[in-house]
Amino acid sequence: MAACVVVGAGQLISEADVSSIDVNGARLYYELRGEGPTVLFISGATGDAGHWTEVGDALADEYSVLSYDRRANSRSPRPPNWVTAPVEEQADDAAGLLTALDLAPVVAYGNSGGAIILTSLALRHPSLLRGAIFHEPAYLGVTSAAEEVGAELQRLIGEGMATGGPPVATELFQRWVAGDEAFESLDPELRDRMLGNGEVLFGLELDSVLTYLPTPEQLAEVGLPCVVAAGADNRDPAATHHWLYEASKWLADRLHAPLVETPGAHVPQFTHPRELAETLRPILGKLAASSAVRQPHRPRAATGQSDNLQDRRPRGAKFSRQF
Repeated sequence: MAACVVVGAGQLISEADVSSIDVNGARLYYELRGEGPTVLFISGATGDAGHWTEVGDALADEYSVLSYDRRANSRSPRPPNWVTAPVEEQADDAAGLLTALDLAPVVAYGNSGGAIILTSLALRHPSLLRGAIFHEPAYLGVTSAAEEVGAELQRLIGEGMATGGPPVATELFQRWVAGDEAFESLDPELRDRMLGNGEVLFGLELDSVLTYLPTPEQLAEVGLPCVVAAGADNRDPAATHHWLYEASKWLADRLHAPLVETPGAHVPQFTHPRELAETLRPILGKLAASSAVRQPHRPRAATGQSDNLQDRRPRGAKFSRQF
C-alpha cells in the first residue's frame, strides 16, 4: 500500500510503500520509498522505521530506502510468548525481511544498537549484503568508559522507572542519547511511538545489545566491503558520548575498514538528516556498485590493551526490567 508520510507541522515528506509482512515468527511493519539500489536502515533503541523518514526522503531520488519497525516495536506487534530478544534473532528478522521482499543483496546501515544487529547480520547472512555501514555501534564493553557509562545508564533508567515507568525512562534515555533539542523536535507521533517501546527496550533489548560482542576471529571473517562511521562531535575526548567514537574506532580496526565522520553526534538522522544523507550518498554508491567479496583478514596476535577490552564491561550491569 502506498502512503504519504507526514512529519513535523503537517509537512508532507514522501510517498512510501507501507505494509506489514510475516517473517521469522514476527509480523514486521516496513516502509519502502524511492527507486534505485536498495539501502536497508536498521534502527537502534526504540526500533522505529520513522527514525529514517527524512534521510530516506533525501535519498529516494537515487536509492530505494527500506526501513522497518523491529519486532515488538511501534507498529510491529509483539509475538506471542516472546520473552527474549537475542541480537541474532534481530539479525534473522532483517534477513527474513530482505528475503521476503526479494530485495537482496542490499547495502545496510545500522545506527547504535542497529549497528550491532548489522554486525550479526553480516556474520550470519553475508550473501544478503553488498556492503555495510556501522554508525557508532554501541559496543560499550570495549571502551575505557564502560563502568562510568554503565553506572549513568543504570541511574537514568532507575530514575525514570521510579518516576513514571518505561515511557519516562525512555524519554530520559533519549534525551541523554540525542540531546534535549533533538528529542523535543521529533515528530509527535514518532516520539509517542518511541516512548511506547520502553517496556521492550528495557525489559528485553538493551541488555542483549550491550552484552553482544563478536570475537576478533569472527570479525576477521567478515568479507563484505565495510565502512564505520562516527559523529564528528563525539571525536572530542570531553564529549559526553566520546565512548561511541572509541567503539567505532575499535570496530573499524578489527574490520580493517575506513572510519568516516558524520555531522553531529550519535543520532544525525534526528539532528542533521539532510546532511547525513549527502554524506552517505557517495559511500552508498560505491558499496552498491560492489560485487566482489573482499578477502577476510586474519586477526593479529592478541596483545596488550586489545586482549582485555571485554573485561571492561560493567560488572553485574543489568539494564533489563521485568514488567
